[in-house]
Amino acid sequence: MFKLDHIDLKILRVLSENGRITKSALAEEVGLSPSPCWERLRRLEKSGLISGYRAEINLRKLSGAVTVFVTIELDSHAVARFQSFERTVREHAEITGCWAIGGGYDYLIQVVAPTIEAYQDLIESVLEASGDVARYYSYIVTKTIRQPGPPLHLFSGQQKN
Repeated sequence: MFKLDHIDLKILRVLSENGRITKSALAEEVGLSPSPCWERLRRLEKSGLISGYRAEINLRKLSGAVTVFVTIELDSHAVARFQSFERTVREHAEITGCWAIGGGYDYLIQVVAPTIEAYQDLIESVLEASGDVARYYSYIVTKTIRQPGPPLHLFSGQQKN
């Protein structure tokens, strides 16, 4: 465990809003000189708290692109079933997110496909390859209302390494 102070949280907030900011501009934004800012940034990266940098892609600008959330229930809760399903999920680039969840379903996956037909082909492939799915429900995204970064202002004090 290590402690995050208000400067660390500022660094994370700024980066979550603008991952392309220069290191010098980041230092200025958080009120540090460049060397201490870079040292903090390296520490946050080394700890795994910053796991990467990437661009946000506006899928509405890609003709036909569809985002689908899918809830999945496996036919068994044996460890081998979970491992098999998770291996299958990792094989498909169209599955852009997968979360094990508690409650009535076992997983929530996010799929981005070029068309509904491509989504259907993917889900059929997953069902066939895995063989572990008892049922699934698809929810097609019709409009994105809100998709901000994490609410970093809510976190202070201890964070896990």
